[in-house]
Amino acid sequence: MEIPLYLAAAGGSALGAVIAVLLIKLYLIKKSVREIRLSMEESLTQETNTLIGIYGGDRSIRLLAEDLNRQLRLLREERARFRQGDQELKRAIANSSHDLRTPLTAVFGYLDLLEKEEKSRKAEEYLAVIRDRSEAMKQLTEDLFTYSLAASSSREPEYAEINLKGALEESIASFYPAFKGRGIEPAVSITEKRVERRLDAVALERILENILSNALKYSGGDLSIALEPSGEMRFSNSAPDLDEVRTERLFDRFYTVETAGRSTGLGLSIARILTEKMGGNIKASFKEGRLTITLYFPEGRPASGDV
Repeated sequence: MEIPLYLAAAGGSALGAVIAVLLIKLYLIKKSVREIRLSMEESLTQETNTLIGIYGGDRSIRLLAEDLNRQLRLLREERARFRQGDQELKRAIANSSHDLRTPLTAVFGYLDLLEKEEKSRKAEEYLAVIRDRSEAMKQLTEDLFTYSLAASSSREPEYAEINLKGALEESIASFYPAFKGRGIEPAVSITEKRVERRLDAVALERILENILSNALKYSGGDLSIALEPSGEMRFSNSAPDLDEVRTERLFDRFYTVETAGRSTGLGLSIARILTEKMGGNIKASFKEGRLTITLYFPEGRPASGDV
């Protein structure tokens, strides 16, 4: 039995119409999914209060967008609580560190007086232990206070034109007696070109101080320091107590290598915070038994949103 031509044509037209509707529906669904993906990416990577907006389209897509918006609201609430708690913790650390300074000053004052008194050899040994532990407490207090200030977003760097060569030479000179005391003769290579950057002088001084202090702790007996015409600074030393895994954690808060003595694990963490606040970059690498810390500040003052 043959189907009449007009019925076949009608059936073909209906099928074509259905296919066209399905293709349009598929296009709209794909468009909505793409919008959701872009909105999610923006919400997760940027500070924005905008939610996912899907107008019209498939009901299932709208329900998906509503569910994602609920999760975004919860995420923002958690972020806000975290920021508030983090700021409160930093203020508590800063206040506690500040409050500890007064009793520590008194402790050192009495230690000085006791050292002038006549005492037995055993008492001298006990006194030496007390001073050593007090010095460790003082170092921890100072590092905690500095870290809380560095991590705080309330203070922006005070920019000025800084000669990197002069700043580096001053820092090396201040550490030179300590290096000599450990038998380390730094090999220094500094470009003759004047390299200037717009930086916070106090922050840069602290960064260099912390890097050199780290070298003093971990060096196996040598240290090379270089300042390139590009402005890149490199600090390299043999580090027998490190490896690639430990090197990756050197910038973590409170991370210390067991042989670091009084290290609080905050020195390089502070250096990284201050460096990034001024738009710079600091990194550590370990190769063939040598630790290299590279510090670089690009030319020009960073945008206000980066500090």
